[in-house]
Amino acid sequence: MRRRTSIAMAAAVVGTITITAPSGPAAASAAPPAHPPGLVVSDGTTRPVFARDAAVQETVQITSAMDSDDDGQPDQIIARVIRPAETDAGLQVATVLHASPYFGDNAAPRGNLIVPAHFTAWYDDYFVPRGYAVVEVEMQGTADSDGCAAIGGPEDTLSAAAAIDWLNGRAAATYPDGSPAVADWSTGSVGMIGVSYAGTLPIAVAETGIDGLETIVPIAGISAWYDYARAQGIAYGGFGGRYPESLARYVSPAATEARCADEYTALGDQADDATADQNAFWQQRDYRDGAGQVDASVFLVHGQQDGNTKTTHAGRYWDAIAAAGVPRKLWLHDGGHSDPFGSDLTGRDTVGRWMDHWLYGLDNGIMDEPQATIKRPDGSTATYAAWPAPEATPTRFHLGGPGSGAAGTLLPAPGPTAAQSFTDNRGQLEYAMVNTPETAKPNRLVFLAPASTGARRLSGAGTVEVTFSATSTSTPLTAMLVHYTDGFPTRVVTRGALDTKNRASLTTGTPLTPGVGYTATVLLEPKDYVFPAGSRIGLVLVANHGEYLTTDPLAAGVTVQLAPSRLTLPLTP
Repeated sequence: MRRRTSIAMAAAVVGTITITAPSGPAAASAAPPAHPPGLVVSDGTTRPVFARDAAVQETVQITSAMDSDDDGQPDQIIARVIRPAETDAGLQVATVLHASPYFGDNAAPRGNLIVPAHFTAWYDDYFVPRGYAVVEVEMQGTADSDGCAAIGGPEDTLSAAAAIDWLNGRAAATYPDGSPAVADWSTGSVGMIGVSYAGTLPIAVAETGIDGLETIVPIAGISAWYDYARAQGIAYGGFGGRYPESLARYVSPAATEARCADEYTALGDQADDATADQNAFWQQRDYRDGAGQVDASVFLVHGQQDGNTKTTHAGRYWDAIAAAGVPRKLWLHDGGHSDPFGSDLTGRDTVGRWMDHWLYGLDNGIMDEPQATIKRPDGSTATYAAWPAPEATPTRFHLGGPGSGAAGTLLPAPGPTAAQSFTDNRGQLEYAMVNTPETAKPNRLVFLAPASTGARRLSGAGTVEVTFSATSTSTPLTAMLVHYTDGFPTRVVTRGALDTKNRASLTTGTPLTPGVGYTATVLLEPKDYVFPAGSRIGLVLVANHGEYLTTDPLAAGVTVQLAPSRLTLPLTP
């Protein structure tokens, strides 16, 4: 059993905030309890026998273990509860917890984004009839909760953890009339779920090992905020302008934004847009380094075409929890930044069975089923016993000179010494970068493998090692792995980018000396993709990619030494 950490210990790392010790005994045990009397269970799953329309709904104000706005009082965290009516007659239930910064009414003054109100996801409609409570928690500094938003900081973790403490009798709460609110209907077992930022909070809370959190279902969640905003030393497009500050201001009501103005300005300062290097601010917001503390199971869900929270987050987090021996399951769908279970009822039932097993201890066989479910672009579903594919081996493709037409080649061994050059074009669109691969273009390089005789499956993260020189002191290197069919791009399968100033370190940039040779490694986003028989794997190299990254105005010419440069992909035989 991995060590659990009390929320008071977790709070102690939050810099200057004031810590309030939680009170009351812990109610949860390390192992999921047997389901309580009153639930209806058949074939190892809970059945929807409780009336959603009759459910109890209440709002509670939970006293947290922090004072993030330095007003001398513990932050009060607002939680909205919906639970079966039978819980007022002695039924005890587990809780599905959905914490988010987006419950506030902040859409109208800040644009056209629709901010969800409480209980608009599928969680309450699905879980309450099956004998669960659903608790939705307003992150500190958002909606009606006290405090200041921290955008990935430990304060976020403490706001969600306050609800887990309350559900386990370790934190006090009141109803709106000031009377005590005691969760005597709670078994103490909690599963967290959510999408995007609300999928990030479960990852952050699980890192503390808090008692009572038995499982998490992060959907499109962030596992390290640096990798959300930056691609190896260069900001992703849209993330270059004091992003943590702007997001904090967005999620906060106007009064909170005014009260927390200094804190929010500090978020923007600490992000260090000028260099986009990794620093202590970003390192504090890396949840993968605490994977050894995770004492909850993980059902990880991500879209392979998610351009917002890239698959880097799922892939690297998966590797971290696998190394820590965390019980886990993976669901990769072929969509973008979304919840696939909003429309996939089979997937929704899979989540239900997962919660039944981990929160009620039901022996429904879900842990004996294939570990990974992959939704393919053609709509088919594939399941695998493990992920990444154990049979996938690192396959090297060396960059070679032109074969047919103007395209370079991907070779099984280094070819003759040669070099190819391209010139940056900041206005070049991705379609122009990858289209007509055998036509020479001055602003990109293309390398094609021979047409495959059989299907090849990419499973995991690839790398591109490039030996290069530049005509300027700074340039990005952007790599795209492309599936070509009959000379046309079927899909850009995965991307990766590197600020070459950060070739040796993400924390310290070192300018290039024009004309001097360097070697740098671009990390590609992890994916699981099948290249059918007859298709060609292509590698496209450019400098700036304005649809993907913030542009570097210093980028100019790049020369690639072919023989020592190589693409490495985890491919099945």
